[in-house]
Amino acid sequence: MPTHPTLIASTLQLGMGAIPHSTGTTFRVWAPHAEEVNVTGTFNGWSNKSHPLRPEADGYWATDVAGVKPGDEYRFLICNNGQELSKNDPYAREVTHSAGNSVVPDHDFDWEDDHFEMPPWNTLVIYEIHVGTFNAPDPDKPGTFYNVIEKLDYLRELGINALEIMPPTEFPGSRSWGYNPSHPFAIETDYGGAKALKQLIKEAHRHGIAVILDVVYNHFGPGDLDLWQFDGWQENDGAVSTSTTTGGPKRPGATTAPTTADPRCVNISATTL
Repeated sequence: MPTHPTLIASTLQLGMGAIPHSTGTTFRVWAPHAEEVNVTGTFNGWSNKSHPLRPEADGYWATDVAGVKPGDEYRFLICNNGQELSKNDPYAREVTHSAGNSVVPDHDFDWEDDHFEMPPWNTLVIYEIHVGTFNAPDPDKPGTFYNVIEKLDYLRELGINALEIMPPTEFPGSRSWGYNPSHPFAIETDYGGAKALKQLIKEAHRHGIAVILDVVYNHFGPGDLDLWQFDGWQENDGAVSTSTTTGGPKRPGATTAPTTADPRCVNISATTL
């Protein structure tokens, strides 16, 4: 096991992924089969060894890097049995794109006086939308959360009081129904990302409309999937079945990771904010 610098406990933040704070950012990842973990990014010239993570209990690794701020890009470098794996953060709240880099998130957002309360379940009139096609002024690009905001008056006039959004987490390519997620905590960049989603939620609440997210947790992939064999561990010699899940073209340079998940998905609706 390599020697790691002592971490100052007072600077380490609770939580997973990249947790920015006033003097820097804490990075934490679960990689129980790793022998060494480093974080590399725009803040250290993508150095492989400048910022090692220290092992914690139960397979967790963490470090705190001074000066790292929201908007900085990063990846984890994981060593396992002679392999050096460059991986996106499984808890990334933002990515440059599905096969790009993780981004330290900026959680600042002005909700103003939003104290919206969800209508009772038995009074909901739900309108389900696919963000990419609901209102897409440019036929060569998918629609965004901002394009949905443009139609909130229209939706309210229809008489609805809840908007259900088909899965909005990051997926390969720019067009998909969303049932092939690559990053379960990052919002699709082509839809405008997390800040655009928050803006949609705020504006929908002002129109008296609740927002429900359609989410997928029972399978991923099959492309742009850094979660696959994340820390180098595998079983059954890596043999898996082939998934029939589809969802548009992969990003340039992306790799395809097979999955053992049943390609049929179970949709779980959950209210948000």
